[in-house]
Amino acid sequence: MGLKLIDLSQEIYEGMTIFPIHQKTFIMTNQTHEQNMKNTGSKTLGFSARNLLISEHAGTHSDGVYEYNPKGPTIDKMPLEYFWGSAICLDVSHIRYPNYFDPKDLEEALRRSGQEIRKGDIVLLYTGHHDRHFGTEMFQKEYAGLSYEGAKWLAEKGVVNIGVDAPAVDLTPDDLDFSAHLVCGEYNITNTENLCNLDKLVNKRFLYIGLPLKIRDGTGSPIRAVALVEE
Repeated sequence: MGLKLIDLSQEIYEGMTIFPIHQKTFIMTNQTHEQNMKNTGSKTLGFSARNLLISEHAGTHSDGVYEYNPKGPTIDKMPLEYFWGSAICLDVSHIRYPNYFDPKDLEEALRRSGQEIRKGDIVLLYTGHHDRHFGTEMFQKEYAGLSYEGAKWLAEKGVVNIGVDAPAVDLTPDDLDFSAHLVCGEYNITNTENLCNLDKLVNKRFLYIGLPLKIRDGTGSPIRAVALVEE
């Protein structure tokens, strides 16, 4: 039995979609091959490089608890086990804005999946938002999210990382309490936003890997999220 690698990450580029409160992405040329050859005097080889100005919360990323709880750990001080490990993906794509994902919805999605939630699991929620709206102005505007009770239901089952294929785990733009983030802060766990290709993982258990950069005192980090599934 082999393993298949599924890329769950958005592309990073200048002009990429970004949650409105965060820094836009800018990419600047540091040096071209030709400029480098001139600067070094080399006649055979030049090096090209670019500079990035990017938010810690750009694209597919995970949050440090400190982002939403000033007493919580920053991204560099969180256990790596929160960013890789056994995971399941639940289908809540039939629930649309302005509705929350409540415990009853998660219980039903878990039942339909035929899986169980184990302590230390990573749980990804397939909302369908990326499939429906990525590349349009609607992507950042209106999408369903976890209620306080729904996020707490996951946290109390021992989930350490809650992932979604939307810009945020909260109901946006209505939930100004940012309920899912609030729960993550209370339980010292992370969430992962702007995933994609979750339709390929629905109702499966798989190995998830989404390691953050080791940013000192980071409030979050872009990640290259992937899933390893058995074929």
